[in-house]
Amino acid sequence: QVQLMESGGGLVQPGGSLRLSCAASGSISSILVMGWHRQAPGKQRELVARINSGGGINYADSVKGRFTISRDNAKNTVYLQMNSLKLEDTAVYYCNAARTPWDLYWGQGTQVTVSS
Repeated sequence: QVQLMESGGGLVQPGGSLRLSCAASGSISSILVMGWHRQAPGKQRELVARINSGGGINYADSVKGRFTISRDNAKNTVYLQMNSLKLEDTAVYYCNAARTPWDLYWGQGTQVTVSS
């Protein structure tokens, strides 16, 4: 069992920055991958970024060069630094962790709104 607690998110103007955090607790020793997904109204949930236990990283094409995912293993926390935010980044962002493809855990979701 894994529990995920998110923090960060909020309202920001275009071009601004936000940093999301997700702290994992519980049975965390065997977590292989942690990452972030997002879902905007009327759209499918999509992968934003993920990082595995060895440090390998994947980004969605839409956020490359603007977002950075990182992981602090000592604190069992994953971060998403979001820079140069655009209107189309507005969505609910969900932290997730996986020990296997069928053993998935999700955070509660945090709203990110980019608006002028």
